[in-house]
Amino acid sequence: MNTHKSNKFHAKTETKGNVCTVFLIGELDLSVASDFRLVMEPLVGDTKLDLVINLKELKYIDSTGIGILLSILKSRQGMDVKFMVEDVPPQIQKLFDMTGISKFFASQENSH
Repeated sequence: MNTHKSNKFHAKTETKGNVCTVFLIGELDLSVASDFRLVMEPLVGDTKLDLVINLKELKYIDSTGIGILLSILKSRQGMDVKFMVEDVPPQIQKLFDMTGISKFFASQENSH
């Protein structure tokens, strides 16, 4: 398991079989976006892995963080590989609902 930390945000990656889960912990905003991108960049392009983003311990996400998630979704769909977002906390689900992106981040596999 790899861990990438800042004072208010960190991401842990865990790979089991062909599934890589990235656990986002803390606050994902503009100030830590580059750290998050560094974690995700090699994983997004790995077509041998199903990619899961777990938001259970994410406390806050801003438009920059949402944009990164949308970019990951678009990239993974373009490669026709699986991408899921799971364990979305109620306050973040509310934000996803208000911005109209809930349908893209449903806690289920993207169908191809």
